[in-house]
Amino acid sequence: MIKTVKYSILLLGLSAMIFSCVPVRKVEDIKKDYESCKEDRDELRFQNKDYETKNTELSEQVTELTKQVGQLANDTARQGLALQRMQIQYDKINELYELLLDKQKELVAGNEKETRKILVELQDAKKDLQKQEDNLRELERTLDKKRQDLLTLQAEVDKKNSIIEAKNKDLESRTKQLSELQNKLNSMDSVVNALKDKVSNALIGFEGDGLAIEQRNGKVYVSLDEQLLFKSGSFSVDSKGKDALKKLAKVLEKNHDVNIMIEGHTDNVPYKGSGQIKDNWDLSVMRATTIVKILTENSSIDPKRISAAGRSEYLPISEEDTKEARAKNRRTEIILTPKLDKLFQIIEAN
Repeated sequence: MIKTVKYSILLLGLSAMIFSCVPVRKVEDIKKDYESCKEDRDELRFQNKDYETKNTELSEQVTELTKQVGQLANDTARQGLALQRMQIQYDKINELYELLLDKQKELVAGNEKETRKILVELQDAKKDLQKQEDNLRELERTLDKKRQDLLTLQAEVDKKNSIIEAKNKDLESRTKQLSELQNKLNSMDSVVNALKDKVSNALIGFEGDGLAIEQRNGKVYVSLDEQLLFKSGSFSVDSKGKDALKKLAKVLEKNHDVNIMIEGHTDNVPYKGSGQIKDNWDLSVMRATTIVKILTENSSIDPKRISAAGRSEYLPISEEDTKEARAKNRRTEIILTPKLDKLFQIIEAN
């Protein structure tokens, strides 16, 4: 679908810039603006792809951090339980120590041997108590560190979740913009298809008699051979050609959102004449302007929608140096392009 979007934008943009009713220099300026818009759109797609990749990486990091948080919480719980057990043991040892002290006092005046035994037991109990106290303090320090690590990891998880949320919102916005642009392109395609059908229906009977209608590059091309419109070297339209142009004019006056470009084309045989027409450039321009006048004089087409251009011999259909090829190249093309104002508004907004 992205390739279709890209292709359609290029073709529609070029059509608007080449065939809209503006001077050549302004056409070039619009072309540059369009190319810039196209690059922005491509950059937008690239950034969307990059955001999707980064979101995936961040999600994997969050999953790993969440796993670590769970493990740390389990370790903390186990060590907390161990601390409680050590505290109970400490209390028991302390109670025993107190009991031995009491016995020592009772036996001071008693048997010396028994007193020494009690003193040894008391000393051992004191050492054991000190060891338990040391272990208890170490465990408390470990728990404190674990709690701090847990808080740090949770803060990192929260931060990455915030980043993912922000990037997802940005991605949703960009996806919406691309969808809007694609819908507009699809609408333009429908307009061009409908326009081709209307023109074909209006000119039934002329196709195959020097007239061809085709759709390409987002535009409708009505190509009229020289034999249908003009005598050789002339820019006066024959009656049959006028009939075709009048029917076409009736269709175009009803389609207000279509710009019209008339292009005159000649073969590469040098034109040798005098007076008003000097060469193939003059002949191609005069033929184009003649058709413009017929279209505007026989309809209510707004002249702002229509323009004429002479291409001389420089955009041939065939490069072959034969009589048949030169006949194909002597033609007039009426190029119909839907207005792209709304499409450009979407591109500029994005």
